[in-house]
Amino acid sequence: MQHISNSLTQLNVVVTEGDNIFIICKNCIKKKLHVYFVRAARLITVQELRGSDVTGRHTGWVTHLSSQRDEVINRAIADYLRSNGYEEAYSTFKKEAELDNNEELDKKYAGLLEKKWTSVIRLQKKVMELESKLNEAKEEITLGGPVSQKRDPKEWIPRPPERYALSGHRSPVTRVIFHPVFSVMVSASEDATIKVWDYETGDFERTLKGHTDSVQDISFDQTGKLLASCSADMTIKLWDFQGFECIRTMHGHDHNVSSVAIMPNGDHIVSASRDKTIKMWEVATGYCVKTFTGHREWVRMVRPNQDGTLIASCSNDQTVRVWVVASKECKAELREHEHVVECISWAPESAHPTILDATGSETKKSGKPGPFLLSGSRDKTIKMWDVSIGMCLMTLVGHDNWVRGILFHPGGKFIVTCADDKTLRIWDYKNKRCMKTLSAHEHFVTSLGKRPLTSWGI
Repeated sequence: MQHISNSLTQLNVVVTEGDNIFIICKNCIKKKLHVYFVRAARLITVQELRGSDVTGRHTGWVTHLSSQRDEVINRAIADYLRSNGYEEAYSTFKKEAELDNNEELDKKYAGLLEKKWTSVIRLQKKVMELESKLNEAKEEITLGGPVSQKRDPKEWIPRPPERYALSGHRSPVTRVIFHPVFSVMVSASEDATIKVWDYETGDFERTLKGHTDSVQDISFDQTGKLLASCSADMTIKLWDFQGFECIRTMHGHDHNVSSVAIMPNGDHIVSASRDKTIKMWEVATGYCVKTFTGHREWVRMVRPNQDGTLIASCSNDQTVRVWVVASKECKAELREHEHVVECISWAPESAHPTILDATGSETKKSGKPGPFLLSGSRDKTIKMWDVSIGMCLMTLVGHDNWVRGILFHPGGKFIVTCADDKTLRIWDYKNKRCMKTLSAHEHFVTSLGKRPLTSWGI
């Protein structure tokens, strides 16, 4: 047995079968091939074997092969030697192993050694995958997830499993948003309803009914007292969220209303439609006060920036447009996507330092940074734009299907996206890499919602 410890540096082949490890030492293959059997009572690494004093004292776990296994391995080795042209070694080994001529058995064990080696390679690949997952888990503990309540919530990132799976809609969910003050979230659906949920308990609270077709988008004002919704029924509705009543219905679009947002000042609502227009509505009266025209196809989404001086829109015409609210002027037309642009999101000020670090001197030359905008498209990419100069700063690639939702993490250091590839992805955009992928749903992931920082107590 001492031969093993002396020859492990000459290790030629290691194959596994069940709980057994077979070791073949190449330095003696021309004289006499030594095959030893290790019964793995525990996981034994090659490094442990190299450092072990493998002698006769270890007969509890190192023994010669049983006669039955001896026959299997010997014939497999003989086949390997013969098929690879080691005729002298084959003849010597066959004689020493006392193998008779049995064509039926020879055929049975043909290629067995290579198959065992392939099994080892597969096992090694699996080990590498598990090591990768372990490293990801370690990184998760370091970077995010509510492992400790002492961690800054701005550093938390989503991690499985989900906290709740909320069921109740009868058709696909089109949008989810959080209430700006209370522990409530709201969902819109193609079943023409809006549902209210307590996200602390996962309890369903109530259903808002009024639309007659798919509800496409929803938006709270900053106080959380008003909720706006839009629908394929071509209307926008304004809801008193304290009494859960519809207080106003706005008509004016000529087709499906695909997006709605209450402006930061709370006095106006903007909407986007398949009729290729964006409209601004007065909350107090329900009158349309402005119409923005320029897109050549269906306008998919509209979002105001933080101070309400600009609005961004995206369209089936593969462009993103930025508009000056006061003058209705199109400030920028951003044109690098190769398919329908589904979603957009403005960068919060908390993201500006990381964006400047990520993009380098190009952005800094423009003077005051930003504003910055994200867009997600059916071309499966995410793009970041400097609106002031109309430049694409970076493109993130990784999703395998249409990108449907996009937002900045509350801390500003990460981007979160969802797509029709059924995943949720977290991006370390400073290093332009996807740092985490979650298998989020069993079907298309259509929307992302972000809990406001004020709800974190920040």
